[in-house]
Amino acid sequence: MDCEGGGKSNSNSKGGGGGGPCGACKFLRRKCVRGCIFAPYFESEQGAAHFAAVHKVFGASNASKLLSRIPTHHRLDAVLTLSYEALARAKDPVYGCVAHIFVLQHQVVKLQAELAYVQARLSTLQHIAATPPFPFPFPHETSSSSDTHISIMHYVDHNNIHLQPLPPSLTTLLNPSHDDNLQDSAQEFALMYLAAGSGPRF
Repeated sequence: MDCEGGGKSNSNSKGGGGGGPCGACKFLRRKCVRGCIFAPYFESEQGAAHFAAVHKVFGASNASKLLSRIPTHHRLDAVLTLSYEALARAKDPVYGCVAHIFVLQHQVVKLQAELAYVQARLSTLQHIAATPPFPFPFPHETSSSSDTHISIMHYVDHNNIHLQPLPPSLTTLLNPSHDDNLQDSAQEFALMYLAAGSGPRF
């Protein structure tokens, strides 16, 4: 019995007159005629094993009728789907490819959860990066302190105020190694001497 047709075969087809039967016809032990619908997709060697699974699950006649109703440019996808489902059913007669679908769905859910976690973490880090750091003195505040210090020292010089020697504690504070406290110490020093009665002499 010849292999059922239903479509024009490619010029590279092994079916009918050139190079032996295709894998489907080899498995079915029949002559592979020119125009065999299975020839372009089931080659002579491994194609026989794949077609065996398709034949066992769907039947050769049903597979041939199905392919004949599908446009030629979509038949390869259909053959791959039939082969995949048939091999999956051979490995798992109960669930077939459904078991693979369950596994893939589980992986999708897991990856979605991981993606949500990463997005939440990224959002948190971006929020932290956008938060301004601990506030430092504003430029106008620094300028104000400097202006106050200059005004006090100008007042001292203008009124011929005689400043007493610095106590040891203030000498330590005004050590050049304490640059960060230099301006504050100078201002504190001037205010302390003014408040102690070393004011202007009339």
